[in-house]
Amino acid sequence: MALFTDGPVSSILDLNARDTQLLNVASTENIDVTQKIALAQDELALDLTTLLNQLTYVDQAFWLAPQPDISCVVVTPALKLWHTLRSLELVYADAYNNQLNDRYAGKRDQFHAMGEAAREKLIQIGLGIAGCPVAQPAIPNLVTAAFLQGGDPLPDGTYYVTVSWINAQGEEGASAVPAALATSACTLLIQPGSPPRYATAWNVYVGTAPGTMSLQNASPLAPGQTWLQPGTLVTGGRAPGTGQSPSYIKPVPRMIQRG
Repeated sequence: MALFTDGPVSSILDLNARDTQLLNVASTENIDVTQKIALAQDELALDLTTLLNQLTYVDQAFWLAPQPDISCVVVTPALKLWHTLRSLELVYADAYNNQLNDRYAGKRDQFHAMGEAAREKLIQIGLGIAGCPVAQPAIPNLVTAAFLQGGDPLPDGTYYVTVSWINAQGEEGASAVPAALATSACTLLIQPGSPPRYATAWNVYVGTAPGTMSLQNASPLAPGQTWLQPGTLVTGGRAPGTGQSPSYIKPVPRMIQRG
C-alpha cells in the first residue's frame, strides 16, 4: 500500500470503474479529470490533518511516542474509496455548473452521499499508520556505462528500471515511476536520488518491459551507492512492491464539543 503523500490515491481507471460514463462526460463538458483527482487529494489532506490533530488532542496525556502526521497515513481500501468518490463528485459538480443539467446534479449528489458514507466507514475502521514511513522515490537516474572488465554487456535493447527505499525494519516503500533507457554494447548505471526520512537502503528492479521488472540486487544497497547492472538480467524474481502495510490502525474517537 502506498502512503497518502506518495501521489494520487486514485487513478482515472479507478474512477471509470465506478462510473463508466465518466470519460464521455469529461470529454463533452471539457473537464480535466486529473485536476479533479488532485483537488480531491488536497481536500482529503485537510480533512485527514484535522482528524490527526484530533487524535493528538485526545491522546496527549497518554501517547508518549510522536504523534503521526499526514506523511504516516497509509492508503487503505476505505481511504481509496473515499478519494475515488470525492473525485467523482467534483467532476459532476463541474459538469452541472456548466450545463445546469439535473442528470449531472443527481450524479453529483449520489457521489456526495456515497463519499460521506465512505468517510464515515474510514472513521469507524480507523486510519492506517506507518510507524516509519518510507516515501516513494523520484524517477531513478539512468545512464549508459561501460560494463565491468571481463564481464558481458547487456543485450542491446530498451530496459525499464524502478527503485524503492527500505527502512530499518526491512519495510519497503512504494516503487518509483519507472525510467527507460536503450543500450548498445553497454550496461546501465542506476542512481536512486536522495534518501527520504527513515530510509536506510534501497532496491533496484530492471526488466525489458514495465510488467517484467525483477529485483536485481541480492542484498539491499546503501544510500549513496550506485548500481551497475551486470550483463545477465535476473528474470522471474520478485516484482516491485506497491508500498508498506500499516504498522497499526489508529482509531478516530468521536469528540463531543462542550459549550
